Amino acid sequence: MRLAFMGTPDFAVPTLEALIAAGHELAAVYSQPPRPAGRGKALRPSPVQQRAEAAGIEVRTPLSLRGEEEQAAFAALELDAAIVAAYGLILPVQTLSAPARGCLNVHGSILPRWRGAAPVQRAILAGDRVTGVTIMGMERGLDTGPMFAMRETQVGRKTAGELTDEIARVGAALMVEVLGRLDEIEPLAQPDEGVTYASKIEKHEARLDFGQSADVVERQVRAFNPMPGAFFEFRGERIKLLAADPVEAKGAAGTVLDDALTIACAEGALSPRLVQRAGRGVMTPSELLRGFPIPMGTRLA
Repeated sequence: MRLAFMGTPDFAVPTLEALIAAGHELAAVYSQPPRPAGRGKALRPSPVQQRAEAAGIEVRTPLSLRGEEEQAAFAALELDAAIVAAYGLILPVQTLSAPARGCLNVHGSILPRWRGAAPVQRAILAGDRVTGVTIMGMERGLDTGPMFAMRETQVGRKTAGELTDEIARVGAALMVEVLGRLDEIEPLAQPDEGVTYASKIEKHEARLDFGQSADVVERQVRAFNPMPGAFFEFRGERIKLLAADPVEAKGAAGTVLDDALTIACAEGALSPRLVQRAGRGVMTPSELLRGFPIPMGTRLA
């Protein structure tokens, strides 16, 4: 098929690679414009742009698709379909309707649960046992389009980073499978029941709330790993928790219970396994405490 691919972050790269490997004709790749990155704030192309350019595919990075010129340029590609994975820009109706077979999206949840920007993190925070990926047709509503295929995966004790990588791989394979059977598939409308919305993650949500149960706090740790990183503050410094285990222990919520940095929660306690100070590498709690003591009895916030 003659396709355009529209995506930006690492999550989208496996789908692009799968389309290339499957022999589809990529007329163009759309990605968000390069952003300042690193200490020098030099412009850095997105992971999708880098991969597409390495494959010799034309890359377009418009700030918006709303202008008539951009819409005409997209229509001129004469596409069978456009494949979208975490592109990050709104597709106007003219763009959605330009390809002969429409636009298909790789969405990181089992729709209609977790429509929106952060389905993986919200699934972990909510304690969902199962999530997955849905290939859906795009329309004007937010992730409301018909479903072509879905595949489940277990959440387990995975971090958001690990689960995102897994869903990206599964979604890439499923998209290629759907394209191969597109004429045979009768897409299903999403049910009205069970709709939830995965709003964008705000930085303040990453502050650990020890007033919750240890199980809930541990889900915060996993949901915000790798970004933005769940944290508590001590002596005006943010300490990130990157991995932790709920344990049986009691104490006032937020209190350090021992010399291993076990922290009491409203129910149970949290035993950190990996931590990180600002500007430092990842370390174990014992490594942290050797150079940055946090005494037993300290109340953390």
